[in-house]
Amino acid sequence: MIQAFADWLVYRLFGLSPDSHWGSAVNFFFYDSIKITILLFVISAVMGIINAYFPIDRLRNWLTSRKLYGLEYFFAAVFGAITPFCSCSSIPLFIGFVKGGIPLGVTFAFLITSPLVNEVAVAMFAGTFGWEVTGIYVASGIVMGMLGGWILGRLRLESLLTPWVRQIQAQSVSETTKWNAERVSFFERLPSILREAWGIVRGVFVYILIGIAIGAGIHGFVPDEFFAQWMGAGNWFAVPLSVILAVPMYTNAAGIVPIVQVFVTKGIPLGTALAFMMAVVGLSIPEATMLKKVMTWRLIAIFFGVTTIIIILSGYLFNFIL
Repeated sequence: MIQAFADWLVYRLFGLSPDSHWGSAVNFFFYDSIKITILLFVISAVMGIINAYFPIDRLRNWLTSRKLYGLEYFFAAVFGAITPFCSCSSIPLFIGFVKGGIPLGVTFAFLITSPLVNEVAVAMFAGTFGWEVTGIYVASGIVMGMLGGWILGRLRLESLLTPWVRQIQAQSVSETTKWNAERVSFFERLPSILREAWGIVRGVFVYILIGIAIGAGIHGFVPDEFFAQWMGAGNWFAVPLSVILAVPMYTNAAGIVPIVQVFVTKGIPLGTALAFMMAVVGLSIPEATMLKKVMTWRLIAIFFGVTTIIIILSGYLFNFIL
């Protein structure tokens, strides 16, 4: 429905051609702006309901007080793999986790894995490259999420969250405690939950528009051939360069799989192409812009740096294995 509305608005009402750079960019902007805004509100409301009834403090204490031997990162990464979100669409759920006080490293494991692996990309990968390569792709995405989340968790970065996040965390805990003590009914809680969800949307809305506008411009105006010429098999620096070139791109895993197929047919090593794909879907300027409301620039830089290093190492490993 959202895509149909964006097509009608841009191609019929505005009169832009779907084959033009402006048509592609403007369509992308309206579609993703509406989709992510709705997604953010719905997920924020759902997480508000969960926080109002589910003892999130017990889950937080359970995750932090027990020896789970890394299983918490595994569960978060698997949950990320089965959620069909791009990097920007994962942020609303990430905010919900942070708001509930879930350990930051665990939430990062979800944030890393969610855009890297989803069922649509898995189906496309299986049909294009076979199940062996698909299995390596899925397993590596989950391992990368676990490893990145573990590293970021060990760095104790909670102090680098923005005051806005700490404020909504405190408000959520105090209000939930009051409701439970006074036995407030669901319908009495709901208006407050929806107001809080809308407050979260308003708090990040400008960042959403800025991020999507950047992504739309890149989506509409930057040709794929620009990247392919620098990623040939003869370049020893092709893997890190492909990751750097991928960061300005913005799409989901399903959208980048056909491009990866074209790269491979042009002689680009599969590991280099996979590293490019993972950087496109897992690291993007729009994602960094949206995360600014939640994290300081220092934390964003650390998150991107750790994820970039892991993707580069995996690219070299893929080239060696495949």
